[in-house]
Amino acid sequence: MSFWEKLLNAIGNTAGNALSAVVEAIRTVFEGDPETRRKVAFSVAIIALSAKMAKADGIVSEKEVEAFREIFEFPEDQAKNVARLYNLARQDVAGYEAYAERLSTLCITCAANCTVLEDVLDGLFHIAKADGLIHEKELNFLRHIGEIFEMSETRFEQIAARHVSSGGDPYKVLGVSPSDDFPTIRRRYRGLVSEHHPDRLISRGVPKEFHLIANERMAALNAAYAAIEKERRAA
Repeated sequence: MSFWEKLLNAIGNTAGNALSAVVEAIRTVFEGDPETRRKVAFSVAIIALSAKMAKADGIVSEKEVEAFREIFEFPEDQAKNVARLYNLARQDVAGYEAYAERLSTLCITCAANCTVLEDVLDGLFHIAKADGLIHEKELNFLRHIGEIFEMSETRFEQIAARHVSSGGDPYKVLGVSPSDDFPTIRRRYRGLVSEHHPDRLISRGVPKEFHLIANERMAALNAAYAAIEKERRAA
């Protein structure tokens, strides 16, 4: 039995209290298996909050569905189980704030600027930008999610800058200032590369199926560093 089947069996058929049922199922069904529990918690956070985001802007485009599948490569035989969980979240009367608050308690670090919750936001940004731009309602949704996750404004802006298709501020992507000297910027860049290496995602419970998140993030960091390096050499 897959972990999706275990989770949905524990939830039962009642959608009326979906949020509480899902969170409690994650806590209890996988209590003796912390590694699977982390993976399930992360996956559910992406599924549930992307469902709520779709509801927030009122439109679910085909490209957004494709983007969801890109970062969430679940087996075909589990598609119905994932869809059921998505629909439970979308139909649940609980607002997205409640989902974000409860799902954040499943985080393994639960610290300000938590890297696991940053991974969740990166996944949501990837889905939001799939149709070519991030709409104002989606950005407001994501910003509020960041606040609920107790993420600093600076950290949120750094994440958002990685997903701007053009005109993104490379300094903001790296979380540095134009007034910083280049050795400081280089140390910051190297620290971020180490922190966000794909192996680190796996170690903190992000399923390997979400490798696209890590690859996109690394590409954005590399591009930002290259842009700053080129600018400094030309100066």
